[in-house]
Amino acid sequence: MDTILGPLYYVVSWIIVQFHAFYSLIFNKDSGWAWGLSIVSLVVLIRICLIPLFVKQIKATRNMQALQPKMKAIQERYKSDKQRQSEEMMKLYKETGTNPLSSCLPILAQSPFFISLYQVLNHIAQGKVVGVIDQSLLESARHAHIFGAPLSVKFMDSASKVESLGASLTDVRVVTVIMIVLMSLSQFYTQRQLMTKNVDLTVKTPFMQQQKMLMYVFPIMFAVFGINFPVGVLVYWLTTNVWTLGQQMFVIRRNPTPGSLAFQQRQERLRAKGKLKEDPAQVEAREAAESARAARQQPKRQTKAKRQTGGAGHSVASSGKTTLEKQDQESGETKAKQAGGAARGAKSGQRKGGPQRPKHPTKK
Repeated sequence: MDTILGPLYYVVSWIIVQFHAFYSLIFNKDSGWAWGLSIVSLVVLIRICLIPLFVKQIKATRNMQALQPKMKAIQERYKSDKQRQSEEMMKLYKETGTNPLSSCLPILAQSPFFISLYQVLNHIAQGKVVGVIDQSLLESARHAHIFGAPLSVKFMDSASKVESLGASLTDVRVVTVIMIVLMSLSQFYTQRQLMTKNVDLTVKTPFMQQQKMLMYVFPIMFAVFGINFPVGVLVYWLTTNVWTLGQQMFVIRRNPTPGSLAFQQRQERLRAKGKLKEDPAQVEAREAAESARAARQQPKRQTKAKRQTGGAGHSVASSGKTTLEKQDQESGETKAKQAGGAARGAKSGQRKGGPQRPKHPTKK
């Protein structure tokens, strides 16, 4: 390991020494602030250099999410032929220009620096000169404390080793536990933010289940491995998690995945500012739906007394209406009978008063 990453030991240690020289102008050169801020600055420098890879990671993750339905269809079609399934997958990646490893590029690129920093701090903890850190800088770094914990100690170190560096085991374990918890929570929230805000929830794919599982697995891994990290490495990893969280929040807000919750929120913000150009038909349909929803009123709930009173009033009104209808009907029938009688009387009078019908000749 030292042979392969030896050149990186010099690079990492040189960067830390340069930042330490700068912060020594502000703080005591042997203080934890000078050395701790040097590690934080190393993280910021590395993450700035990794921004292009982070952009590729975001694009690759988005492309993988969009390809999940097609990938699932290929798996179902060639379920019994794994070779053909792999060929079709590679063909799909080539046609869409997607590289599955792109989502892991920032982690892979950062890993050598993380391992180098771990080894540099491990050499410091063991009292060994490493890279450009000479004996005087070594003693200064070994005795630098952050909130009472030396940068070079671990949670599992013995009390005698901690005391030799001028600290107490209780202070070391309290500081390391707090940093491990913060490191795990930041990792969890970063993954949760990605799953809840920047994923198209209308498409259920195995990729989403994997991401959901990683949301719980990664914090547990950090908690387990964190007890074996020196305090300086915990500072490094906590800083890089916070940077990732802030960087991801910025990307999700400015360039969210289509169909995700963050995308809908961004559309609403642009619509409120009048910067969103939409199809007039879509605008008209949305306004019609909103007006229909506003015009729709729910029936008011009535008490039992009101329902009974309303029912009684309805019955009385119905009864009164029925009585009036019967009276009108009877009146109409009476008038009809009178009209019929008058007509028969007029006809009868016409026979008596008018010319009589002649009798039959056989009758006298």
